[in-house]
Amino acid sequence: MDFIDQLKQFAQRVQKLKDQISTEEATKTSLILPFFQLLGYDIFDPTEFVPEFTADVGIKKGEKVDYAIFQNENPTILIEAKWCGESLDKHGSQLFRYFGTTKAKFGILTNGIIYNFYTDLEEPNKMDEKPFMEINLLDIKEGLIPELKKFHKTTLDVDAVFNTASELKYSRLIKSLLMRQLQDPDEHFINYILGEIYEGKRTKAAIDKFKDVVKRSYNQFLNETMNDRIKAAIGQTESKPLEATIANDQTDFDNQVPESKIVTTLEEIEYFYAIKSVLSETVEPSRIFYRDTESYLGILLDDNKLKWICRVYLGSINKSIALPDEKKKQFKIPISSVDDIYKVAPQLQESVKRLL
Repeated sequence: MDFIDQLKQFAQRVQKLKDQISTEEATKTSLILPFFQLLGYDIFDPTEFVPEFTADVGIKKGEKVDYAIFQNENPTILIEAKWCGESLDKHGSQLFRYFGTTKAKFGILTNGIIYNFYTDLEEPNKMDEKPFMEINLLDIKEGLIPELKKFHKTTLDVDAVFNTASELKYSRLIKSLLMRQLQDPDEHFINYILGEIYEGKRTKAAIDKFKDVVKRSYNQFLNETMNDRIKAAIGQTESKPLEATIANDQTDFDNQVPESKIVTTLEEIEYFYAIKSVLSETVEPSRIFYRDTESYLGILLDDNKLKWICRVYLGSINKSIALPDEKKKQFKIPISSVDDIYKVAPQLQESVKRLL
């Protein structure tokens, strides 16, 4: 089994177990140690994978980091572990203290679901405040899988990983910045856009006036780009060789089934991704699914039809989005385009919160 398949299989296991784990120790044994086994480390070899590694800090003696991975008899990676239900935002300082007292080149802060990878890009022997890579097992980014694989025991090359860490760090920060601007463009971003396209004076009033225009245009650009890619993908799957078409004719004739009347359109896919984007602040995007019906597109949590978040009705004349009230009775809000999804973001986020 390839590494990517092993990782996805492990992520499914994490999804099933996370709600049953209530302590840090259970997180370590059920999620964190198996993860490093997946990366090829022998967690039972104390010369390779050292638990409770001593990392004295200043006058404090006996300070211990949860785990240390050794390479050539030296600590290479320090690992600080937390309970899977705990946010990692407040715990970076602990790993920061340990990092400077050892020869380790990388630090990993994890709650068994999210793995934050740190190094010392900004100042030698001093761990950066921000991670250069974040792996979320419930929302695995395909582009980061090759970078994670570089931490596998069989391929770990400290210098090679360090050399790519800078690009990963700034790529992550750039994407985070663009996402913030997508959701709520700030004055500097709008001012930059106007500087390229607007001949008038960029006053505060002008910037305020163009804020919604910039936001809508940005969203439309992303949606149109996504649509173009979907169309290209559909075109590729539909362009089968003539020989394959002929060969399948008899099979298709012999195995005729009633043709479904449900056709998921590009417009519906566009709405799905817009809703998924809006909900990403509230719930893991990997938990959002859609199911198409003849009359509406249903958006579900965990692909469970009983956990419906909203329903999108895209009639030829009237369009609307239906949301459940506290008694799960739907009420409809008229919409005219996919941009209106961002106007009902608070209602969508409230809807999904009721299901968590």
